[in-house]
Amino acid sequence: MVVSVASGKGGTGKTTVAVNLALSLEENVQFLDCDVEEPNAHIFLKPKITHARSLSVLVPKVDEKRCTYCGKCARFCSYNAIAIVKEKVLFFPELCHNCGGCTIVCPEKAIREVKRPKGVIEEGRSGKIRFIKGELNVGEAVSPPLIREVKRAADEDFLTIIDVPPGTSCPVIEAVKESDFCLLVTEPTPFGLNDLILAVEVMRKLKIPFAVVINRSDIGDGKVEEYCEKEKIPILMRIPMDRRIATAYSKGTPIVEEIPEYREKFKELYEKIKQMLSK
Repeated sequence: MVVSVASGKGGTGKTTVAVNLALSLEENVQFLDCDVEEPNAHIFLKPKITHARSLSVLVPKVDEKRCTYCGKCARFCSYNAIAIVKEKVLFFPELCHNCGGCTIVCPEKAIREVKRPKGVIEEGRSGKIRFIKGELNVGEAVSPPLIREVKRAADEDFLTIIDVPPGTSCPVIEAVKESDFCLLVTEPTPFGLNDLILAVEVMRKLKIPFAVVINRSDIGDGKVEEYCEKEKIPILMRIPMDRRIATAYSKGTPIVEEIPEYREKFKELYEKIKQMLSK
């Protein structure tokens, strides 16, 4: 089973839920930190890294001796990674999506592909948990290729927990697709509700079963609860505002280690997921 943990916005407690869920399960568990722009699950899981490798992607390199500056490559590129200015080719590697289309449309065969470092994939173990993390190089803007590589490193024989990037853009789609279930972590605030609505629309488009976890559930207003009731979205867990949780978080300590009774609560959360899927 693959359970992804996502949120429409950052700061809702997505990683907290993902980490503590993984730590509470008795099965063979693997944790994929696909929040590659700012991975932080390792702060709590403290894995021993046994293997690390870099990921490179192919980007175009233009031979201007052969280039006639016809502009076909620039017109083809939807992401404006190539521009022709006064008989000069400008390439912006951070915008390139590595599709290879520019090499195909170039009539002079003046474009070839070269490797560009994208990020690092680390693998290791945190106790019984198999741990895989991707980390995008500083300055890189396109993360889906690295997210795909993290997911390729997963073992299908394990129960998989995926820590998804925040938001609802392409990295989120790449991380959650092919999941069996998605937990949407939110908070009872206007911002939390707004971004939860966007995340719900994404899950419905992708046809992934999902439910909600409300973090800091006893602050804010009741509009998240009202929305979930109206849309018939199950709320599987409520985590209250608790100083003990905040203190543990500040020390990089998982909730289930600081407050042991939460281990059973996260086990119950997993059982509720299995019950929803069985229906």
